[in-house]
Amino acid sequence: MSEGTELGRFLRARRAQVHPQDVGLRAGTGIRRTPGLRREELATLSGVSVGYLTRLERGSETRPSPAVVTALGEALQLSPEALQRLHELVALAAGRTPVPSPGPARAVRESVRTLLETLRPSPSYVVSRANDLLAANRPGLRLFPGITDWPPEHRNLTRYMFLHSMGRRLYRDWEKMAAHSAAHLRAMAGADPDMPELTQLVGELVVKSPEFARLWERYDVQARGGGQKHFQHPEVGSMCLSYEVMAISRTDGQRLVSYQATPGTPDHDAMLLLDMASPRDAELPEGV
Repeated sequence: MSEGTELGRFLRARRAQVHPQDVGLRAGTGIRRTPGLRREELATLSGVSVGYLTRLERGSETRPSPAVVTALGEALQLSPEALQRLHELVALAAGRTPVPSPGPARAVRESVRTLLETLRPSPSYVVSRANDLLAANRPGLRLFPGITDWPPEHRNLTRYMFLHSMGRRLYRDWEKMAAHSAAHLRAMAGADPDMPELTQLVGELVVKSPEFARLWERYDVQARGGGQKHFQHPEVGSMCLSYEVMAISRTDGQRLVSYQATPGTPDHDAMLLLDMASPRDAELPEGV
């Protein structure tokens, strides 16, 4: 905590990512010792004094008004998710502690498991709020080669991306996907900062993955709700799949993720191959 509050670290990290020309300022001809915006420039853009902004970043001021928070967010060009995270950090800095989180809910309802099977051949799975892989149909499990080498309680898709030997090779645009993954965890941390399983996961990844540690310090925030992913799968080759993320009601943050491809395309053919398991793969490993 010698570097100030999480609020202060967030402000400094985001200030470093905004260039003067991004907000209509002249960069000047002198050498800039500070990456991104200087503190004086952010203070001017947001309509606060330099001293006040300094106190915010150092943690001695913890109760900015909603108007100031909004002005800072606009000056920093924050996304809606990042602005929400800023408001949450202000509440935490002011001592408005959220209700402690319950333990993780890993049980998946039988009806949801049945639904996963009806979605075949579309690769589909259920993850916890911290991205633990809780259940999957056969193509959904085979989408992540090697993940069954880990025990069920260790199978986490963010951990897989950064720490598994296949994680980097599976995604054709790994750098982009990794940045999105870290930003998603930031969004989850903002929604529930006391989530113990997320705290443990982040701590492990910061220590074991320099790439994750660098991305985590950027304080990017992005909720995930669907899109496209490009895979270079060792068994079925290249495929680009669309996916949707759906919250499962009456659970502690479980989400169902399902992938699709247009029938008749090479992407769809590759997806179908994931469902063509050999006899020894006929049963899913215990725990998934």
